[in-house]
Amino acid sequence: MKIAGMASNRGRNLLHLADTEPGGVEFAVVLTNEEGAPVLSGAAERGIPTEVVEKDDEEPRERHERRILQRLEGYDVDLVCLDGYMRILTEEFLDDAPTTLNVHPSLLPSFPGMDAHEQVLEAGVSVTGCTVHVVDETVDGGPIVTQEPVPVYEGDDTDDLKERVLHEAEFSAYPRAVRWFTEDRVTVADGEVSVEGDDGGQFPARRLGSDDRDRALRYGENPHQEAAVYADGSADEASVVGADQLNEGAKALSYNNYNDADGALNLIREFDDPAAAVIKHTNPAGCAVADSLSAAYDDALSTDPMSAFGGIVALNRTCDAATAEAVTDSFKEVVVAPGYSDAALDVLRESDNLRVLDVGELDGPAASPVESDLVGGRLVQERDRQSLTADDLEVVTDREPTDAQLETMLFAWRTIKHVKSNAILFATGTETVGVGMGQVSRVDAVRLAAMKADEHAEGKDADGAVMASDAFFPFPDGIEEAADAGIEAVVQPGGSVNDEDVIEAADDHDMAMAFTGQRAFKH
Repeated sequence: MKIAGMASNRGRNLLHLADTEPGGVEFAVVLTNEEGAPVLSGAAERGIPTEVVEKDDEEPRERHERRILQRLEGYDVDLVCLDGYMRILTEEFLDDAPTTLNVHPSLLPSFPGMDAHEQVLEAGVSVTGCTVHVVDETVDGGPIVTQEPVPVYEGDDTDDLKERVLHEAEFSAYPRAVRWFTEDRVTVADGEVSVEGDDGGQFPARRLGSDDRDRALRYGENPHQEAAVYADGSADEASVVGADQLNEGAKALSYNNYNDADGALNLIREFDDPAAAVIKHTNPAGCAVADSLSAAYDDALSTDPMSAFGGIVALNRTCDAATAEAVTDSFKEVVVAPGYSDAALDVLRESDNLRVLDVGELDGPAASPVESDLVGGRLVQERDRQSLTADDLEVVTDREPTDAQLETMLFAWRTIKHVKSNAILFATGTETVGVGMGQVSRVDAVRLAAMKADEHAEGKDADGAVMASDAFFPFPDGIEEAADAGIEAVVQPGGSVNDEDVIEAADDHDMAMAFTGQRAFKH
């Protein structure tokens, strides 16, 4: 695809497009209406033909644009890109020229026209950015192709905004839009723009984040890092960001508190029956399901009470006084629940440093995508919402699991989805016994879970327990370690080239083993 660039001054974006060549685009010509405009020398340095078509003082606008069109006729042009072209184009020009794009330094339709940065600061908004749009005869009113958000920080002036918007945002958004055109993915019809892939469900071709800063935090993961939490105003799911903090005198949540509380909430949302979890550094120190909430909490805590010190507690039922008494029996940072009885609040508010969060009604696992920052981009994926039943398990060993072991396998599989990989989890009934998380070796994860069960668990151990693995065992050595720990049943994805050897090892130790057919990595 060949484009014609039109600018009245420097043409920064045009020269950036020429340098980056998004989608293999080529410049046929750069045209300006100002003799001596800096864009001319920049284009000449890049070997791009240039044209100057100045407007005479008394010349009608329509006549001037007809002269521009005549100059462009000498070039093979598929797309016209404006960049600081300080003229409003007529309908006649737009009808005769190829599709014409412009970039504006705000998130249209907000703040059109001149002085966009000044308008942004005067309005006091927290997010600005830039907009690439198809040009029509209005002022910055054409259909939008793409936008790029830019945060507005406290103390910003127009120079700060210009630096971030004109260089960072526009240099990202304009090449993106041009690339879509070169790939023939854009349709402009009836005053609307559609891009192939817009109907991609959770992964559309075009994304715009415009979360508002909810609050500044004392610091980030470490005291030398600044941090803030941003709120998605469109989210209607139960969340720790939107939760009410019911003990106003307690200190606000920290960066790490938010991470851990979110992880704890996502874990207990897996279960319909009363469930409790204790989280440290986004990993479960323990999790359990029981007939009552207080029993579930006791079972979860007893998995690793030493590690649970200073942890986050999450409950999937209204917290009652008995559970509150148990929670406050040792130091915890945060408790998260869908509600609290008055008696429970009386107990919890006696702990000055315990943050009490009411997230509102829970309605099953969260549905929003999972996002992770990368330098230069973002990873976005669906949440792991797999929910297996006994019918989904393939028994591969000579020994069949008992009904009780099948129930434990399903509990363990729901829980291990929330343990950092490589992950191993030991469980009995519907409670954890030992958790081995975040190891680079799966054998080490087994050893860690066994150590936790042997040395840290209170009133329970690994003898006769079920082991869950978030990915397949590449070799039989993990099974050998599990047998030494007393494991009698295993649930794992399967799919290793050495599955036969792993199954043989399980048979040698009279273990029951079931394959899920899907893994549960969490990084």
